[in-house]
Amino acid sequence: MIPMVDLVRQYGELKEDIDRAVQAVLQSGHFILGPTVSYLEEDIARYHGIAHAVGVANGTDALRLALRACKIQDGDEVITTPFTFIATAEVVAELRAIPVFVDIRPDTYTIDVEKIEQAITPRTKAVMPVHLFGHPADMDPICAIAAQHHLSVIEDCAQAFGAEYKGRKVGTFGDCGCFSFFPSKNLGGYGDGGMVITNNDDAAAMLRMLRNHGSTTKYYHSALGYNSRLDEIQAAILRVKMGEIDEFNRRRRRNAALYADYLRRADVIIPFEMADCFHVYHQFTIRSESREAIAEELRKEEIASAVYYPVPLHRQDVFRRGVSYADCSVSEMCARTVLSLPMFPELREDEIQRICGVVNAVM
Repeated sequence: MIPMVDLVRQYGELKEDIDRAVQAVLQSGHFILGPTVSYLEEDIARYHGIAHAVGVANGTDALRLALRACKIQDGDEVITTPFTFIATAEVVAELRAIPVFVDIRPDTYTIDVEKIEQAITPRTKAVMPVHLFGHPADMDPICAIAAQHHLSVIEDCAQAFGAEYKGRKVGTFGDCGCFSFFPSKNLGGYGDGGMVITNNDDAAAMLRMLRNHGSTTKYYHSALGYNSRLDEIQAAILRVKMGEIDEFNRRRRRNAALYADYLRRADVIIPFEMADCFHVYHQFTIRSESREAIAEELRKEEIASAVYYPVPLHRQDVFRRGVSYADCSVSEMCARTVLSLPMFPELREDEIQRICGVVNAVM
């Protein structure tokens, strides 16, 4: 069996360091918003060359709190892509703001910059690009449009820890960058976790208050907040993995290059990397009209595959009302044809050869 992700292999490599880090937390007796969370926040802020990093309970909360910190509220419009995990738009709708979906590029699966400006209205308050599958969105024109129209930029970096656009890490271009530490992510814990990074002092203060029930002083509350605190055990695990993140991403890129070498089907489109971008391959996602046949043959050979995502958000039942969208035909085409193959740092070359052999042999 070749799984999509094998977290047991990674734990085997890091077992001594992770066990030691977790044991230190257990012996400290301090489990919520303790020193280890602060150290991780410092590590991540330093890694990104940014002033603030604020640990939260999960990646969805990272987006939710970032929207609040950017003062998105009832009736505001937020432009984003429909080809992403639901959390991206879910948090917008939860705040009674309006997700406005614009289509994606067919090569990088990120938001089509040329479609953004025509979606802007007097109610538009933010743009939320998604660095999908580990490839950066085209941030220079996105930020230029946002500056021209006085819009906030909130980067959804859940799948792109360590990715770079023109030499800068994703998450550092907008007002806030939002990360998920779900176990399967490039930097993943052994449970839920998230982080928001920002250079804005006021936004950072708001994020810290909101994650702790709207409080900066115990039992005194300035706003309606959330119970969204990254715990010490997850922070300890993530600090160990932070020391390996660049090596993990290097291995992912090596595996992507091997896939590109071994895949031979003319009808299979492999991932694309824009010039001046550093793709970190959270997923290795191919596209083919033969998707169902390929997935079925992989299943027969006990090789995992997955469709991210089968239904774009503008077609989801939950968004039948209260959203706006125009032509999203590229997103719909991708939803019909994409297939993600196993991708993780510990994936071996012989496994990639085997996977590609099955894909290449499908009639």
